[in-house]
Amino acid sequence: MPQIRPITDLRNTSEISELCHARQEPVFITKNGYGDLVIMSIEAYEELLDTLAADRAIAEAEAQLAVGGPLIDAQEGLAALRRKHFSR
Repeated sequence: MPQIRPITDLRNTSEISELCHARQEPVFITKNGYGDLVIMSIEAYEELLDTLAADRAIAEAEAQLAVGGPLIDAQEGLAALRRKHFSR
C-alpha cells in the first residue's frame, strides 16, 4: 500500500529518509489534501529507470517486428553475444 504523508512531515527529514529506504517504494506527499510530490530513495529511482529502459527496448523491438523487421533465432543470437562479449 502506498505511503501518503502531508507536506508538513518533510520537516522531519530523517524519518522520511528512513521511510523511503525501508519501503523501497515512492512516498506520496500531499499539500492541502491533494497530491503534490513523490519522493523515493536513489536505489528505488535507479531501479525504476532500469525497468523503464527495459520496457522501452521491448516496445521498440515489438514495433520493429510489427513493421516486418528481421527475426533472429534465439540460439544464433545468444551465440553471437557470447562470441562478442566472452571470447578473447
